[in-house]
Amino acid sequence: MKVSSGLGRLSELALRQRRQGLAKQLPPVTDILRGSLVQRYVTCGNPACKCAKGERHGPLWYLTVTLGPGKTTGGIVANEKVEQVRGWVNNYHKVKEHLEKISEINRELLRRERDKRRKRKQGMKG
Repeated sequence: MKVSSGLGRLSELALRQRRQGLAKQLPPVTDILRGSLVQRYVTCGNPACKCAKGERHGPLWYLTVTLGPGKTTGGIVANEKVEQVRGWVNNYHKVKEHLEKISEINRELLRRERDKRRKRKQGMKG
């Protein structure tokens, strides 16, 4: 297991404190949304409309979410909801990033515990 981000140089107490600090920075789980918020210009399908001649409607805010390989869903986001949705999407990325950092710390703590056990076993044999 490779030690990254300089975690190997930190004390066990420092690792636990860093992990706790990251956990405290996590946004509430109710304020998270996976997806992308994009601006779109659309046509309505009415042949008499200006958009049929190239002057599209918009910009409209659109949320897209990938559900799986080749499966995407989405919908229009009301202008008054754009900032809230943007915050939720940003929170999703923050949670993902923080969980990865917490996982790195936990892997380092597990590695140290394993090393301690190995040293104790070797000490008993010697």
